[in-house]
Amino acid sequence: MNLQIREFQPGDEIAFRTLNEAWITAYFKLEDEDIAILGNPQRHILNSGGHIYFVMHPQTGEVFGCCALLAMEKGCFEVAKMAVAERLRGQGIGRQLLRGTIAEARNLGARRLYLVTHHSLKNAIALYESEGFVHLRPEDAPPSPYARATVFMEKLL
Repeated sequence: MNLQIREFQPGDEIAFRTLNEAWITAYFKLEDEDIAILGNPQRHILNSGGHIYFVMHPQTGEVFGCCALLAMEKGCFEVAKMAVAERLRGQGIGRQLLRGTIAEARNLGARRLYLVTHHSLKNAIALYESEGFVHLRPEDAPPSPYARATVFMEKLL
C-alpha cells in the first residue's frame, strides 16, 4: 500500500489521542502518563524536543496510524505511542510507520532509539525485533512511568 508519512500538524491532537486510546484501552488501562501525553502532546512531546508522525492515505488524507519520538538525552529518542487503526492492522502499515519514524530519527541525528512494551503484545515485539531492536534487561533500561512496561528494547543507529 502506497502511504504517506508526515509530521504532526495543528489539529492532529484528536487523531493522536483516538488512535492511542483505542489500543491502550483494548489491552490495558489508561495510566496517568497516558492521560497527560494524550491530553496535550504539544506540551509533553513536541515542546520537549520530540516529534509525532502520522501515516495516512496519500489521496484521501485518512490517518491510519501514528508514532512519537520522545526526546531523551542528546542523540536518543524513545519510540512511543505507536498505534495503527485496528481495522487496518496486519497490512504492513505499522512496519512502514516504524521504518519512517526510524528514518526521521536518523535525520534528526539520533544514535539510539529506545522503547518499552508489554510481553503480551507479541506482534509488536516481533515487528520491533525484525527492524533491529534488541532486548534490554530491565535493570539496564531507563525507568518507565508505565506499570505495563515489561519489555525493554533499543536500536543503535
